[in-house]
Amino acid sequence: MDFRELGRNIRLAVAGGARRICLEDVCGQRYIAAGLTADVSILIRGVPGNDLGAFMQGPRIRVLGNVQDAAGNTMSGGEIAVHGDARNVLCYAMRGGHVYVRGDAGYRAGINMKASGDRCPVLVIGGSAGGFLGEYMAGGRIVVLGNIAGDWTGAGMHGGAIYIRGGVSPHRLSPDVRVCDLDDSDWVQLREDIWQYCRSFDADPDPFLASSFVKLVPRRLRPYGDQYTH
Repeated sequence: MDFRELGRNIRLAVAGGARRICLEDVCGQRYIAAGLTADVSILIRGVPGNDLGAFMQGPRIRVLGNVQDAAGNTMSGGEIAVHGDARNVLCYAMRGGHVYVRGDAGYRAGINMKASGDRCPVLVIGGSAGGFLGEYMAGGRIVVLGNIAGDWTGAGMHGGAIYIRGGVSPHRLSPDVRVCDLDDSDWVQLREDIWQYCRSFDADPDPFLASSFVKLVPRRLRPYGDQYTH
């Protein structure tokens, strides 16, 4: 089925009162649930294409497979749980909601994430994260339960926080971030994020909760402020 037809069918189903939708044999169709604001649960079996859940606010998406580029692009609410891996630019400019990936994430996950009003976007990666994680990040939280597999983590970061289980090698970090210890409020948020992640995948939270974490924060709030003319 062409992605345009699939998108129309989803919207017609939601308009007709559907609150649970199951998509079978998905193979690269783009823009699934893009822009949706309804209270609807969508189960996807297969591999959705680029921009899954882009601009959405409200739906809960569960993917029994991998996702391609830009899942969660500019989403402002709802939830995406990926039982496989995610490709590049995951959660680009995400402004709210929750995204959980059981496996690995590609390059530039969380790029330009930012909080919007009382909304705080949360991205939890169960495996490894590629290079430029949290690039230009301006708000929200990223939690990595695996490891940092690429360099330049936090390049241009000027807001929000990145939590990494077990620590990170200094050579993986951008000079725009610094490592600090977690305080009590950090642990409250982190425990909640871990619980929600484990609930999504029916996983045991105890090994994660018993682990040590480090927190990455930006060194400056406006790292490129001196480059503007006015």
